[in-house]
Amino acid sequence: MAPVDPEKAAERDESLHRLRREARKSGDKKAAGRAFWKELPILILIALVVAVLIKTFLVQAFFIPSGSMHDTLLEGDRVMVNKLAYRFGDPARGDVIVFDNPQNAGDDGETIFGALVRHVAESLGLSSPDSALIKRVIAVGGETIEIRQNQVFVDGVALDEPYVKEGSRMPRYGPLTIPESHVFVMGDNRSQSTDSRVFGPIPEDSIVGKAFIRVWPPSRWGGL
Repeated sequence: MAPVDPEKAAERDESLHRLRREARKSGDKKAAGRAFWKELPILILIALVVAVLIKTFLVQAFFIPSGSMHDTLLEGDRVMVNKLAYRFGDPARGDVIVFDNPQNAGDDGETIFGALVRHVAESLGLSSPDSALIKRVIAVGGETIEIRQNQVFVDGVALDEPYVKEGSRMPRYGPLTIPESHVFVMGDNRSQSTDSRVFGPIPEDSIVGKAFIRVWPPSRWGGL
């Protein structure tokens, strides 16, 4: 038997060790890949639950469905709504708020699955609840509002309203004194907005939150 060359034997052993390490690494990667795909549905579920919780208690993305707030907000814009804004303060004139539609009777026929899909879509800003509206606060509790000669007056003082859509027309309204703990809201597109001129002042406890920034589309990113 020929003598074994120690250097060649060492090289052979090193090659075997290298092949074993590569095999282990390949096996680890495959196992990690399988584990990832197994865990992916759980990760997606967790993300959706977090999104729904954030939407329910903190901040909600709101999709603009109509033209009642032109030109401040356009159809398809998405805004972020701070749900804690009025926990420690009161609504003020000029605030853009989301609130429960006082004309909406609700829908008791929604299935659990339908409610889940709706909550997820609303959490991602893909849709907005039919039961909610977005308008601007014009007067608060205790103030008297009147519209005459296409001008809004609060407590007899004409408001400077640069946000109103150019060309808007407003029929005469009031005078009306706003009850305490209520606000009077109007859309910026005064000619095409169903607001407090139709359904009256809204109670503050019906306010969902304060819209504070446009986040979509990127070209219209900005504060409100």
